[in-house]
Amino acid sequence: MKMKRFIAMTVACVMAAGLVACGGGASSSAATGSSTGAATGSSAAAAGAELSGGVATGGSTSVEKVIGALSEAFMEENTGVDVTYDPTGSGAGVTGAADGTLDIGLSSRALKEEETAQGLVGTTFALDGIAIVVNPENTVSDLSLEQIAQLATGQITNWSEVGGPDAPVVLIGREAGSGTRDGFESIVGVEDQCVYEQELTSTGAVLAGVAANPNAFGYVSLASVDDSVKMVTVDGVTASEETVKDGSYKIQRPFVFVTKEGEALSAQAQAFFDFALSENASELIANAGAVPLV
Repeated sequence: MKMKRFIAMTVACVMAAGLVACGGGASSSAATGSSTGAATGSSAAAAGAELSGGVATGGSTSVEKVIGALSEAFMEENTGVDVTYDPTGSGAGVTGAADGTLDIGLSSRALKEEETAQGLVGTTFALDGIAIVVNPENTVSDLSLEQIAQLATGQITNWSEVGGPDAPVVLIGREAGSGTRDGFESIVGVEDQCVYEQELTSTGAVLAGVAANPNAFGYVSLASVDDSVKMVTVDGVTASEETVKDGSYKIQRPFVFVTKEGEALSAQAQAFFDFALSENASELIANAGAVPLV
């Protein structure tokens, strides 16, 4: 998937004399809980303070549509700010936040204990279903969690065993370190047991691989599903905003901002952080295919 960069145009905003935009430290609940953020950036923006400079985000490829929608809307309101996004995978997003090469890391999984122990903070800004997708030619329309596990681990090797065509099962998934892979394998209970035909480095590559092979299946972010593949129901439940929010769709995970505890974000990064967690962002998140928290 190509790197996405969302470039702002520079415009001056009126600022009251003596007001200076100042960054506050990012704060949140645990990555698996509800999100909160320091109010400093949003308060400054609301007061009419001029924001300028860059906000470097990067990591999970699953959040591409969501972060794109949020970035574009934020930059329309804050035209002196340039929000960029580098789609390098959740692991790289966590690392970038830790080493300071990113203002805000992007992860499509909750932070692990060893990561929070290093002083990283995960703030959930949206939820996402992990869709199970097959080639459109495949007649299978519903799978149980147990069947998905057996297909992924090679216990079921032919689609006819789950009501499909007489054809071999081909699993296409993400590379080690991917938040989508971590979420899929942990929820389905197949960590380090999957038999992959291909391990790819982006959500788009998985979609393309499944679309090109009539025997393939894979897992991708609900926000990324398109007409090139067919999404199957899981235990009779379709992945959707409603079923993710009410918990009836079982394969779901958080979209997470990763920051460093005790280290203040720049004024523009804090303002973007706060904007993404605000009620104003809910419609943008939903329109991008993810599930807003508010």
